[in-house]
Amino acid sequence: MSEPQFFETITKSFTDVTITEAGVNTAEFLEAAEGLVKIFNLFGNPAFTVVQNDLTGNIAKIRAYLAQNPTSASTLESLLATEKANVPKPKDRVATDALMWLLRGLKFTSLGLKINLENKDEELSASFTKAYEQSLKKYHGMMVRPVFYLAMKACPYRATFYPKLGEPQAEVTVKLEAWLKALYDIVEKETTVFKAGSYGEI
Repeated sequence: MSEPQFFETITKSFTDVTITEAGVNTAEFLEAAEGLVKIFNLFGNPAFTVVQNDLTGNIAKIRAYLAQNPTSASTLESLLATEKANVPKPKDRVATDALMWLLRGLKFTSLGLKINLENKDEELSASFTKAYEQSLKKYHGMMVRPVFYLAMKACPYRATFYPKLGEPQAEVTVKLEAWLKALYDIVEKETTVFKAGSYGEI
């Protein structure tokens, strides 16, 4: 029996996250983000633990805030507005900070995969290095950057990685592209929200 496709192993795809006029559903977004964290397991290298831990830690902080504010934080937009209204100092807004870093991490990951899909002859290490330089790098200090560059070098070869997403490849690629587009659209939407509300920069 063949192995299930990666997208059959996650509980929520970004394509299924509810987006209304009120905003992006927080619980569904977090569930989809947890699915994205699992993709790094396919990279098969402990160097990516730092990336996974960063994403997972931020998801946990947002989930904790949602548990305390299930109604007023039901969308990402209302979460930001609620915490801003209740916590005067920006540096004390734990959920907002966690969401900002989570979105930055998701942007980095989606960009790396997007660049790689668009450049069929490019290895993942090159694509993720470009993605890092276009996203997270400017927010990282001199101590953190080498850790991430080390992780970039540890990317698997594309010939190894893509088959791990499942077969048939053509079918999986369509799902991957849709998943990435949905994720990218959410990141772009929230980037605008963050800027408009002076919550931070994604």
